[in-house]
Amino acid sequence: MALNFELVTPASLVLSEEVYMVVVPGTEGEFGVLEGHAPFMSTIRDGAVQVYRTAGGAPDNIEVRGGFAEVSEAGLTVLAEQVIA
Repeated sequence: MALNFELVTPASLVLSEEVYMVVVPGTEGEFGVLEGHAPFMSTIRDGAVQVYRTAGGAPDNIEVRGGFAEVSEAGLTVLAEQVIA
């Protein structure tokens, strides 16, 4: 079982892959998303999106600046205003 994760900016698709879990810096606090998570939307604050490709693995951190996150039956989409490379 895997979570379909997409990270996009207004300019491009940054990442699209199946992962184990993603931790998102929400404006009300960080939240983790696994496959099968209940649908919801949240604004995100500046910070690191933590992408766990495997259970128990170390996360890859992707710095983002503002935006929204949407969890749906299709997976997690993070619409970031900016991704810091």
